[in-house]
Order: sequence, then C-alpha cells, then structure tokens
Amino acid sequence: MSIFTPTNQIRLTNVAVVRMKKGGKRFEIACYKNKVMSWRSGAEKDLDEVLQTHSVFVNVSKGQVAKKDDLTKAFGTDDLTEICKQILAKGELQVSDKERQSQLETMFRDIATIVAEKCVNPETKRPYTVSLIERAMKDIHYSVKPNKSTKQQALEVIRQLKESMEIQRAHMRLRLVLPAKEAKRLKEKLKPLLQVVESEDFDEELEMISFVVCLVDPGCFREIDELIRCETRGRGSLEVLSLKDVEEGDEKL
Repeated sequence: MSIFTPTNQIRLTNVAVVRMKKGGKRFEIACYKNKVMSWRSGAEKDLDEVLQTHSVFVNVSKGQVAKKDDLTKAFGTDDLTEICKQILAKGELQVSDKERQSQLETMFRDIATIVAEKCVNPETKRPYTVSLIERAMKDIHYSVKPNKSTKQQALEVIRQLKESMEIQRAHMRLRLVLPAKEAKRLKEKLKPLLQVVESEDFDEELEMISFVVCLVDPGCFREIDELIRCETRGRGSLEVLSLKDVEEGDEKL
C-alpha cells in the first residue's frame, strides 16, 4: 500500500485527503475514498477502515510527514490517532469539482428518500414518491450540507417543506396498556402527545385499561414510553402496532 522513499516520505494511492489549517500550518490526513462521509455520518465506526495510515502530513501528495513539534504545538498532543480524529471531524475534504458534485447529488437523493420513507400527505395519509420530494426540495432551493448527516438534513427538509406543501411525519400506531388506578391521571398526561385515540377497552379481570389503538407522532414515542414506564413503575406497557399509518398507493400532485 505504501512505499517509503526517504524516511519522512510516504507514497499513497487512491487517496481522499482531509486538510486542516491550525496554528498557521497546514495538516493533512490520507483516507480511503467514500469513507470520510461514512465516518462523519456515524455509519462507519472503525477508524482503520477510514484512514490509510495514522500518519499526519503537511502534504499527502508529496508524501511529506508533519514534524512532531509542529503537531504538539498546534494540537496540544503528539497522539497521532487523536490528531487524525480532530482533522477528520473538522477538516475539509479535498475532492475534485466532479466528485463533489456527484457526492452532493447522491446525498440530495438520499435525503429525499428518507423524507419519502418517513412522511405522508396528512389529508390522504398516502406517502409521497422520492422524485416528488426531490422536486419539492429543488423548489425551495434546498442546499445539501456535505458535513451534516443525511438523517439530520432530512428532518430539516421536512420542517422547511411544511411551509410550502401538505406534509407530515407518518403517525405510529401504538397500543397502550395502563393499570386502572393510574389510567385517568395518565390519560391526562398523555393527551397532548396522542394525535388520535381510536378505541379503548377495559379488562375487568386484569383491572387494566388499554387504549387499543392510538396514533402518535414518531417524535413523541420516547416521551410516551418513558412516561408509561415511570408512572406505572413497569406495570403498564406500550406496543408498536405499526411504524407508519399509511394508505395504499403513492401521493400525486
């Protein structure tokens, strides 16, 4: 993979360079192509899968390794792995214009796909197609942020699209089982978090009341789960009946 010429030079091929200026000096690390974005989004967690070498350079293309004194002065440490992580997190990925454009187009489509998977038209409860979401993103002039994960950006896109079209996160369908004694009090606390309560049943034998079906915004799921667990001390339960309450067929404009 690498050829050592003089001792301070390393030759690498098929490399993606991440550059950072710190303390008035330039530092670079050599990464595998396509792995930098995976690391930043959290998809890749093994640093060795990202870095071609744990060396820090002043110039990767010339194979010039940074001096230990310069690294300590700039980063406050000579731990190469730690320095590589800092550069990987905050440095600028060096790519050609063609590569950058291709990368942005891929991210744009990935964001649109996530939005299409998570959302529906609230009137019809039908999902939107990916191409329709892409069109809507272009209409609001959404600009992809290469250093931000596609999931984070998808949530931002949903917020922005709400201003120009009928769109919302698809509701989850839950079944909540609550002890009779706490049911009334809990219902009041849960009320603001539930979009629709579709039916309620009371089981006299078990002395439990269960909201057989209720629809909630996915963003409220954790709060509802925590509320039931804490308030009932483990005697109540929550069951996911469906992750998305949607109608058959795609939504068309």
